[in-house]
Amino acid sequence: MTITYSCIANGRAVLAELSLTGGSYQEAAATVLRLVLLRAEPKTIMQMGSFVYHTLFIDGITYLCATDNALDTITPSAFLKNMQYNKNQGDSSISTLRSQVTEVKNIMSKNIDEILENEERLNIFTDKTDDLQTTAKESQKTRKILRRIWWKHFRKIIIITVVILLSIIIILLSTNVIPT
Repeated sequence: MTITYSCIANGRAVLAELSLTGGSYQEAAATVLRLVLLRAEPKTIMQMGSFVYHTLFIDGITYLCATDNALDTITPSAFLKNMQYNKNQGDSSISTLRSQVTEVKNIMSKNIDEILENEERLNIFTDKTDDLQTTAKESQKTRKILRRIWWKHFRKIIIITVVILLSIIIILLSTNVIPT
């Protein structure tokens, strides 16, 4: 008895497979996987064509192997248990990987929160800067208006001063206080 094909599947999706001969096992394996999912029995043995398919179904994962002899069930059963055992050994690395992914996810979440806080501060700073620019522009306009008003008043004062001086000179000339 020889194990000619083996695979590990999650549902009907084959995660890993190995074929020791050149046969095409994919169609038969797909049929066996579908039947295993329908039955949901922990162990099954099915004859399809010239091969016997042995399965071990645990926690949604199916461990499958194909043999060329239906008489021996101990070897395929031990093989499938060994595959499942190796899977559990890898769980520590998977759990380590999961914890690292969770840690990275938490760090990314903190970074995103910090970025959002910084963006909020930047928006506040930008708003204050815009307000200062608006105030500065209004201040410049106010200064220009005040200068115009000052020049108008200054002109009026000069004109009034000149008119008063001319009036005084004319009066003094007409009264002959200032000789002509």
